Amino acid sequence: MASDPDEPGPPRQPSIADALVPLVALALLIASALALFGLDALDGPIQVALILCCAVAALIGLKNGHPWSAVQEAGQSALSSITSALFILLAVGALIGTWNLSGTIPTLVYYGIQALSPGYFYIAAAVICGVVALSIGSSWTTAATIGVGLVGIGGLLGVSTAITAGAVISGAYLGDKLSPLSETTILTAQMVRVDLYTHIRSQAWTSVPAFIIAAVGFTILGIAGPPVHDTVGEDVELAKLGDIFWINPVNLLPLVLLAVLSIRKVPASLALLASALFAGVQATILQRDVVEQFAAAIGGSSEAVTGSIQAIWKVMANGFSMNSGIGDIDRLLSRGGMDSMLLTIWLIIGAVTFGALLEQLGLIDRLINPMIARATSRGRLYLTVFGCGFGLNVVAGDQYIALVLPSRMFRAEFEKRELAPQNLSRLAADSATVTSPLVPWNSCGAFMGAALGVATLSYLPFALFNIASPALSVIYGFTGFKIVPGSPAQEGEGVT
Repeated sequence: MASDPDEPGPPRQPSIADALVPLVALALLIASALALFGLDALDGPIQVALILCCAVAALIGLKNGHPWSAVQEAGQSALSSITSALFILLAVGALIGTWNLSGTIPTLVYYGIQALSPGYFYIAAAVICGVVALSIGSSWTTAATIGVGLVGIGGLLGVSTAITAGAVISGAYLGDKLSPLSETTILTAQMVRVDLYTHIRSQAWTSVPAFIIAAVGFTILGIAGPPVHDTVGEDVELAKLGDIFWINPVNLLPLVLLAVLSIRKVPASLALLASALFAGVQATILQRDVVEQFAAAIGGSSEAVTGSIQAIWKVMANGFSMNSGIGDIDRLLSRGGMDSMLLTIWLIIGAVTFGALLEQLGLIDRLINPMIARATSRGRLYLTVFGCGFGLNVVAGDQYIALVLPSRMFRAEFEKRELAPQNLSRLAADSATVTSPLVPWNSCGAFMGAALGVATLSYLPFALFNIASPALSVIYGFTGFKIVPGSPAQEGEGVT
């Protein structure tokens, strides 16, 4: 039977020009946003740029014969892939608010200022975050809890908050990469089909030297840093924190609860919310004056129970705020709330939807397949994998896309070239996971900037581990150092 001439045929394969147009549009729009608005571009202009790029990609898909339903499905798959991340973001916003109300962050800052010297502050911040992330397996949780406290301490000590954020992220991603509890570490091993602990041992050959390089850098930055606040000013700030909050070790119980829940592998969003609620309840007991003052400031009830509920509810929604008369303390503590994460959520939605459209409409494959064909040497192959991982972090805006796609696409090529799978798993993690917080509109970069209160482009030059680790991976590919040979692929054997 003859086919209906009016029935649309299958979609056409995209041309190189089709694949490049959305990327050129992305580069031009983001560059324009940064040129016009500077670091304030993340407050809306870059989000608009990403939505416009989604429209460009959708139009190219329609031109090539894809139905509008395919565009909708790509958008739906993008949103479903980030549901967990969005709830984590909202939970982190609530947690920062209640941890300020309960005195958890002020207590961390109070003790931290006394224990940490500006001379070794950066390296100490990196090591502390590395140990915590290794223990709980989450760079996001580490940065949003211990990291927030360390950035606050750094601000009061007078050291650079940008360098501190870089040290926090360096330590957090070192621990995340080497932790068997990390979901990205587990995912990478699964995608490349290598034993988890084999993958972790392989990663150590780039992660440990990269962290040593970062540690040397942070030590030099600490020694050669600018003059810090005088002792008198520091004593005044400590005294003010002690006047506002009842500083005592019990205030750290919400942090202990979060660590326990994380180690027991409770889902991150639930663990964060549990710690946030616990901190709110604890505040009504240990920080009675702070809760009453906050309730009065928001126009809450003067009745103790009702006012406390209103304070906890409001601080989870809109964050904690105060006016102590000391600018550094007010800037540190007047933060948090789920609504503080909405710009970041908007950014992530736009970025991941754009990446999903590029994948579903065949635009990414059109660019990557010729690159594989041209990677004739092992060094070029490694450079190509890195380019794909980092490039997908830029254009897709999500570390999971940047991690999963290269792991799938290059798995057969590594087997064909008799390279053991742990070579690819290490390279994929170094190329995708580690570089994700360096891109402002990537979900990880947006999260780190929002949680730490430091713009991504400000901390980027100081995320030394995140720069050194992928560089070492590529160098190993060219030199052959720690490259494990694999068994030759069998004739007719395929990899799915």
